Amino acid sequence: MDFDIAEAELSSAGEHRIRWADRRMQVLQLIRERFAEAQPLAGQRIACCLHVTSETANLMRTLQAGGAEVALCASNPLSTQDDTAASLVVDFGLSVFARHGEDRDTYYSHINSVLDLEPTITIDDGADLISTLHASRTSLLEKVKAGMEETTTGVIRLRAMAAHGALRYPVIAVNDAYTKHLFDNYYGTGQSTIDGILRATNLLLAGHTVVVCGYGSCGRGVALRARGMGALVIVCEVDPLRALQAAMDGYRVMPLLEAAPLGDVFVTVTGDKSVIDVPHFEVMKDGAILCNAGHFDVEINLKALEKLAVKVRRTRPAVDEYELREGRRLYVLAEGRLVNLAAAEGHPAAVMDMSFANQALCAEHVAQSEALPLEVMPVPAGIDRQVAELKLQALRVEIDTLTPEQRDYLASWEMGT
Repeated sequence: MDFDIAEAELSSAGEHRIRWADRRMQVLQLIRERFAEAQPLAGQRIACCLHVTSETANLMRTLQAGGAEVALCASNPLSTQDDTAASLVVDFGLSVFARHGEDRDTYYSHINSVLDLEPTITIDDGADLISTLHASRTSLLEKVKAGMEETTTGVIRLRAMAAHGALRYPVIAVNDAYTKHLFDNYYGTGQSTIDGILRATNLLLAGHTVVVCGYGSCGRGVALRARGMGALVIVCEVDPLRALQAAMDGYRVMPLLEAAPLGDVFVTVTGDKSVIDVPHFEVMKDGAILCNAGHFDVEINLKALEKLAVKVRRTRPAVDEYELREGRRLYVLAEGRLVNLAAAEGHPAAVMDMSFANQALCAEHVAQSEALPLEVMPVPAGIDRQVAELKLQALRVEIDTLTPEQRDYLASWEMGT
């Protein structure tokens, strides 16, 4: 077993963290129990590029229980929990290549170490593993049956690859499953982003103006949680339908350049680059706080901000102060990376339970499939429904079922008023 982690001595604390998360991941527990008996992943080699957290650890344990050989690297240089990585190696015997704060060269070296497994299945969060595989490890492509992608940004990249004819194997867009994006993106990102802001700054949100850039599932969750803590929320969008939805949800909606002088806290959740740029920096108030909850650190143009600054210094563990020429100070959290993971612990385990249940069941689906179409495809509807049913079971929630008469009515067209 090969690995590269920060400190093996952290494994005891990591195991406690993993077991704590597992108690709130009952769906994954049920799948793991079945996998251990049925071994549906026997013979599969699964290369994973995910945030190395306690929740991810329980997905790794589930894939391992199903008979797969698994290797894991980080999908973000600041999202690794070093104690979790240590426990996966020491206590669970997994190959892990991840260190919190690793530089760019180490990050891609770790991706290549995972690809040395010569995977038959890939699991990605942001598509860096898949893009590396397609760019520089092409000899391995013919061995891969299919992959799964966890997040919106990665799905966007993969659809671009497919549109340009560059995608060489099928990928399931786990992010687009109802039991993923309606819960993980909305409730998970909403809560964990606010958690990251508060841990980094100890700021009182009540009475402050929070500007949310992007009103997709993640942005809606951030806006809702910020308003719930008493913040005044402004939403900035480029999509007219999402902007209209934000307006009817009761938020102020305006161009970001108009919101820039008003905001106390800015959160980017768009998946695009240079969302906050020089024109916005130039009119922001002294003390404005900027952070990102999108996957990559490109949404805030930090290179441009550095050029505007006369001094940059770290004032708190996850807070960098940029002092501008006229004396104004802007504060960037978590180096512009995912604030919920770099300054906090990421999504709660209870919501990642469903996301990672989808990953595990999709891995089983790939392993048992003869051939899949060469495209970015949805999670099979049966898997989505199974995850929802298992989660309700775990929550001890019962629902109604249709009567035969009701099923017949829904299947008919003859009966009108």
